[in-house]
Amino acid sequence: MKTMLLAVLLCTTILAAAPAPQQNAFSPDQIKFGPVPPVLPPGAQMAVLEGDPMGSSGDFTIRLKMPDSYRIAPHWHPKRENVTVISGSFKVGMGDSFDTAKMNAFPAGSFAYLDPNMHHYGMAVGETVVQVHGVAPFQINYVNPSDDPSMKK
Repeated sequence: MKTMLLAVLLCTTILAAAPAPQQNAFSPDQIKFGPVPPVLPPGAQMAVLEGDPMGSSGDFTIRLKMPDSYRIAPHWHPKRENVTVISGSFKVGMGDSFDTAKMNAFPAGSFAYLDPNMHHYGMAVGETVVQVHGVAPFQINYVNPSDDPSMKK
């Protein structure tokens, strides 16, 4: 009886001391958005669903919620970028200059991947949410350094 009581107390102590399990599934109302990092234009919101996008390695998944007409200037990434349009519509163009006439619209449910160093730009049509996943670190390199919001004061 004493042995059983000690075993139960030991298990209870171990379970109480163990860290809480990390959440690995989210319903839309559980996703908490906050401000975007300085490397993106202000006005949008971001939520990190998995990993650390700014970490030195590892998978990450983020969601970006953008207001209507939100723009991301021409840029490229050193690693592959995978994008799923969750809601709204996201226009994407390829190249070094922002040209709305050369953009293609991707409605909710669309998916695209951009290989490293592909120069592209984007714009939200209506409130739009996109999900981006890839391998950290997530970096945005603007074609024109003056477009980098983190360099503006």
